[in-house]
Amino acid sequence: MTEKEKMKKQMLYDANYDKQLIKEREYAKDLCFDFNNTRPSDTEKQQKILKKLIGKTKDSFCITAPFWCDYGYNIELGENFYANHNLVILDGAKVTFGDNVFIAPNCGFHTAGHPIDFERRNQGLEYAYPITVGDNVWIGAGVNVLPGVKIGNNVVIGSGSVVTKNIPDDSVAVGNPCRVIRKITEEDKKRCYDRI
Repeated sequence: MTEKEKMKKQMLYDANYDKQLIKEREYAKDLCFDFNNTRPSDTEKQQKILKKLIGKTKDSFCITAPFWCDYGYNIELGENFYANHNLVILDGAKVTFGDNVFIAPNCGFHTAGHPIDFERRNQGLEYAYPITVGDNVWIGAGVNVLPGVKIGNNVVIGSGSVVTKNIPDDSVAVGNPCRVIRKITEEDKKRCYDRI
């Protein structure tokens, strides 16, 4: 079994020294470099690069440079996706975003993790578990989402959160570790701004 096959099966795999995976990451990072160094006004060129890099997109999406990912082909964007500056997606496993997802600056979605014991970690072994984000989700600034997390539909994740566990539909969640603090209600439609 190849290291890439192990990666796809959520097994420990050699991320540091496998030539195929290194080559695929270099290809993705070259495309990220091209995207990040394209003039912001040249949106047509930016979109072409992103469509070449990202595994699946719908018609309407926008990522504001800079943006970095590991492979690109494991990323799926829903309709009306927006990400602000400094998005990082470590996509050793699938990272799937639903429709109407808004991501603030300096956020990370990290499917990769490493063994706790230093012997295996020092061998370059890691694992990758998928991340799923539902529809109508707002991710605040500086949020980090860790391996294997599922964020439901109609969710707000407060700024600075570290999301280590699944977040259910219709929730406001915040903190390190991130936890649900309340449900989203009809009252929220009457307010313009709420400090979570």
